[in-house]
Amino acid sequence: MALAVVVVALLVAFLTPLAVYLAGRSTTPPPRRNLPPGSLGLPLVGQSLSLLRAMRRNTAERWLQDRIDRYGPVSKLSLFGAPTVLLAGPEANKAVFLSEALAPKQPRSLAAIIGRRNMLELVGDDHRRVRGALAQFLRPEMLRRYVGRIDGEVRRHLAGRWAGRRAVAVLPLMKLLTLDVIATLLFGLARGAVRERLAAAFADMLEGLWAVPLDLPFTAFRRSLRASARARRLLAATVREKKANLEQGVSSPSDDLISYLVSLRDGDGDGDGGGRPLLTEEEIIDNSIVCLTAGHDTSAILLTFMIESPLTTPWTEHEEIARSKRDGEALTWEDVTRMKLTWRVAQETLRMVPPVFGSFRRALEDVELDGDYVIPKGWQVFWAPCVTHMDPAIYHDPGKFLPSRFDAQAAPPPPYSFVAFGGGPRICPGMELARVETLVTMHYLVRHFRWRLCCGGEENTFVRDPLPSPANGLPVELDHIAPLRCDEFNS
Repeated sequence: MALAVVVVALLVAFLTPLAVYLAGRSTTPPPRRNLPPGSLGLPLVGQSLSLLRAMRRNTAERWLQDRIDRYGPVSKLSLFGAPTVLLAGPEANKAVFLSEALAPKQPRSLAAIIGRRNMLELVGDDHRRVRGALAQFLRPEMLRRYVGRIDGEVRRHLAGRWAGRRAVAVLPLMKLLTLDVIATLLFGLARGAVRERLAAAFADMLEGLWAVPLDLPFTAFRRSLRASARARRLLAATVREKKANLEQGVSSPSDDLISYLVSLRDGDGDGDGGGRPLLTEEEIIDNSIVCLTAGHDTSAILLTFMIESPLTTPWTEHEEIARSKRDGEALTWEDVTRMKLTWRVAQETLRMVPPVFGSFRRALEDVELDGDYVIPKGWQVFWAPCVTHMDPAIYHDPGKFLPSRFDAQAAPPPPYSFVAFGGGPRICPGMELARVETLVTMHYLVRHFRWRLCCGGEENTFVRDPLPSPANGLPVELDHIAPLRCDEFNS
């Protein structure tokens, strides 16, 4: 009986969107005039399976380029049951980032698990209000206060999980590190039971973040929904605790992101004024989960592929900084700003392996592209940074790893040609945090270790599912060149 119920539910879940799709095509056909070239393919399926296969085989960039070679930088196709326009190139990136008629569109599974009041889903004034609040905390003037905290988390992680080991798998460890940084800096959670429960809930939540949104027993989506509920309860308790501490005067808005967001009042950007709260509790929780999800994976992926890169971090830059420090002294904001060569390595890594393969927008109205084509209202738009990042007309010999492309003396690429962090009003508000976290981590790695790929990592292969993941988590053998003492945490 239970099996029959599941089968019926699956049939309904599959046939209902198919019926809606076919009915929509028969009653409201899209306008034929000025549509981009291309084909929508089979109903519902379109080109979805072909793209997913390419992502798993690490040939997705080639898949996109083949379409561009065939149809040009603007073409139509069908992805995940919806008519879609693929846009490629700097001008297309600019249109996607700046047009208010193109609103973000996230997978249904992601919105259900993260929450619907997150800044990825919001538009207009709501988006500006919520994103502006997060951006205020994550601006450089605020982050310079927190370099010492990040420094302490990095050294504690390396001393506990790298020191004394002959080999490690890099990606899983980097995910642990970025989770610790977020828990400390953004959530203000001390080590202990609450942080451990949040980490466990988050790990389970990630499992179904990109799954088919079927809320049925034994599905990854159902497990992720339950894990999300656990994480939300923990964060709700944290929000209430931070609010009580602020009211009692035992904490400061600058202690962590949640304290800062709780302190903000409508019409006052620094939290000192009266009025109603600028953000609701739901918005604080939803956007805390966004920060956790985005900051956890993207920074971990960048650090992992920097370690894999053929040209690793310049040693001399970090030796000079180390010589200027007392033994065990934490890094400062000024030290981070000196790591210019290392950040160029990071930028080139992001150019070649952007953590986010692409994203969707939805057309709120008919959108005209330079008088050539029209994106009909209700269609979705797909853009992918790798198309621009690997364009030989923009980056000479794009398949070669050349951090010198980002030298201060080099000619800068055209606007909207380096889009690893997005662009426009929705550019990633956490990119400065990612920069500081990356540079501090690489400083201690190159000062204390040398490494070489091993155990299958030498093949230099990765898959996208949907984020890039190197084979076997990137195993490396370690040589320890300087001791990293566990008592070096005076930050």
